[in-house]
Order: sequence, then structure tokens, then C-alpha cells
Amino acid sequence: MNDQEFWSDKARSETTLREVSSIKSKLGPLNELVRQIQDSDEILALAREENDEALMVDVERELKEIEPRLAQQEILTLFAGPDDARDAILTIHAGAGGTESMDWAEMLLRMYSRFAEKNDYATRVLELTPGEEAGVKSVTMEVRGENGFGMLKSESGVHRLVRISPFDANSRRHTSFASVFVYPEIDDTIEIDIRPDDLQVDTYRASGAGGQHVNKTDSAVRITHKPTGIVVQCQSERSQHRNRDSAMKILRARLYLKKVEEDREQLNEMIENQKEISWGSQIRSYVLHPYNMVKDHRTDIQTSDTQKVLDGGIDEFIDAYLHKFAG
Repeated sequence: MNDQEFWSDKARSETTLREVSSIKSKLGPLNELVRQIQDSDEILALAREENDEALMVDVERELKEIEPRLAQQEILTLFAGPDDARDAILTIHAGAGGTESMDWAEMLLRMYSRFAEKNDYATRVLELTPGEEAGVKSVTMEVRGENGFGMLKSESGVHRLVRISPFDANSRRHTSFASVFVYPEIDDTIEIDIRPDDLQVDTYRASGAGGQHVNKTDSAVRITHKPTGIVVQCQSERSQHRNRDSAMKILRARLYLKKVEEDREQLNEMIENQKEISWGSQIRSYVLHPYNMVKDHRTDIQTSDTQKVLDGGIDEFIDAYLHKFAG
């Protein structure tokens, strides 16, 4: 930062400043924990030397307060992937099940919005296609904050819901599916070669809420990347130009993730899941009838507090995934 050329490169300087801020935000709490543990160690040694049971109780209480904060620091060490620190782009698609699945997709949108709010992440809906009767067919949301992609990457996959249908006059049990895909949002320092000739750009009238201007002009933008078949769209902005910029941001993120995962064939599996969002491919099941349970099939973590999970309390599933698959 002391280099006189540093500030002439805006993209580089902004990226570096974010890295410095990130490092400082991690070192502060960590150094404070180290100091408290060292103090407790010294006090414990003194308590043993003096055979002071009351002082030992105080040390034990102090260590119990430190333990959850230490566990949180441990989680931070698991964000070692090259893109974990980046912001995230999260897309939800309704799957097999019609109106039921569209309603389920909207419930997932609410769950992730609540999770983001609890973790001080900023969110912005970039595209939303409402269902005919209820819910949403698809929605794309930007999640901005420290380790946004690292926190949410575990959510990619098919999510299955079992419940008594609110849309069934006979109150029968229904199974619904929705897919979630999470991509890292990349900045201008990473070059992704996108040829204009490879793009098909369509404009259309935005649907849903957004005011007269949004709904009465062809401001929404859909971009198809012809070589890969990837389709992205955005309708959240009033201007067609700004929607195009946001759609290109999503496309760059998806192409970048495709490039990163080519050797692991993970993207092909995700595409197959997207084509068939139904039985046998789910990563997590949410059962609301005949009993209450949410179970992650990758880590076997489960809970009966379904309302907490649907209100954004998915931290234990994320933590278990990170511990099992980090690195």
C-alpha cells in the first residue's frame, strides 16, 4: 500500500484493502482469545498452587465462555478455498411438484434471507419469476459479506420437503423438490473470456413487483451463453443497461465456477441434478409430517426443530459440511 503505483490501479487497490480488512477482522478476535486463554492458564496455575477452589470455579466459568468463541474461530480456518471469501450468488429453482414446489422454493428464499440477516449479510434479489398460483419458479439472490460463498457453498443441491399440502383440499401429504445453486461472485481482477458472438441477449417485460416503469418496459434482460447453454437473467433494476450488467456478473460467476470444477466433474453432476430435481438426488430433507425432522444426507446431521431451520437456523448443517469436506 506504500507503493506509489498502488493507488493507480483501482481494482487492485480495492481488492487489497478488502483483504487487509478481512485479515484484521480475523486477527482481532483471535488475539483477544489467545490473551484470555493465557490469562486463564496463569490464574489456574495460581489457584492450584494456593489450593483455591473458588478461583478454580471462576477459571472454569471463564473457559466455558471462551469455548464457543474458540469453536467459531475454528470454523473460520475452514474457509481455505480460493473463492470462500467472495460474495455469493444463490439461485433457487422449483422442481417436481408444481405449485407445491414453487411454494417450497419461496420458503427456501425466506430461509436463506433470514440466515443472511442473522449473519449480517446484505442481500439483493436479482431475478424472480413468480409461480402461476403461488410461490416462485426461480429466483436469483446476491449475498454480500465476509465468506459469503464459503458459508453458502454447502447449500448447492436438491432440497426435499414433505408436508401436508396447504393447496390440497383433502389435506394429503405431498413431497416437493427445489434445487439450490451457489456461485462465487468474481471481481474484475479475474479474467473470464466471453466473446460477444457467443452471447444471445433477449429483453422482456419484468414480472412481479417493481412499479409501473419496471412492469411496462422491456427492462429485464436474459443472456444465453451459446457454447455452454448457461442462461442467466436479471430484472431487479429499472434500467435495461443495469440489468444487463448484473446478468453479465452472474454469467461470469457461473463460467468461472465451471472452469474451476472442470477437473472434478462436479458441475456435470449439478447440471444433471438441475435437469431432474426429484427423488434420489436430494442433499437435505425437511419433514413436517408425520413428524418434524430436517436431515442432511451428506453429514447425517439432523434436528427436530424444523421451525428454527426454516427461520434461517442452518448453521449446524453448514458447520458439519465444512468440517467434513473442507479442503
